[in-house]
Amino acid sequence: MCNRYVSPEAGDMERYWHVGARQPWRGAEVFPRAQGPFIRAAPEAAEPHRELVIGQWGLVPWFAKTAKLTFSTNNARFEELAQKASFKDSWAKGRRCIIPANSFDEPNWESGKNIWWRFRRVDGSPWGLAGLWNTWVDRTTGEVVESYTMLTLNADACALMSRMHKPDPKLPADQQDKRSVVPIEFGDVDEWLFGTPRDAAALVRLSAPESFDARPAA
Repeated sequence: MCNRYVSPEAGDMERYWHVGARQPWRGAEVFPRAQGPFIRAAPEAAEPHRELVIGQWGLVPWFAKTAKLTFSTNNARFEELAQKASFKDSWAKGRRCIIPANSFDEPNWESGKNIWWRFRRVDGSPWGLAGLWNTWVDRTTGEVVESYTMLTLNADACALMSRMHKPDPKLPADQQDKRSVVPIEFGDVDEWLFGTPRDAAALVRLSAPESFDARPAA
């Protein structure tokens, strides 16, 4: 799972992912329930078109009575999307998004205490992390809240990502359910945003460890 990442500047996102300049945004460290940028298929476009949106990191599901949730929705387990009430509607309706990130952080407990590691791409490009989005409307006030969640995938078999997060002493080493974010490669972005659920699901996989520049955060 991921609980903090660094987003690029608006101009960098617009140029890299070819989205129009509609949202002012200064690159910043993003935490759960804070505002952050994401890229989605424009809902009202006659033809496939990407748009940059600013919303809450922590998806507000359609059934929520308030946008201030009492439970965490910033991460969503890919293996459970079709069953989880908070996420299954967005997955079924193809509300997939790309979450731009210059880097993301994960906790490493190999020393017995939490040491934050920072993950960048070896090639210097930004990450495009897989996510889901939703637009929630307050039935009383009409307030519109855009929000998103970041997908995660089991990483027990990954030599790098399985080193992250605090181990559960009650579980075997190969059954910890260590989690990883899901990078979507640049050439697969349109397939992720505009493809069928089956097409999109085929893109959900772990990146090779050699694609990461990973080290303790300064």
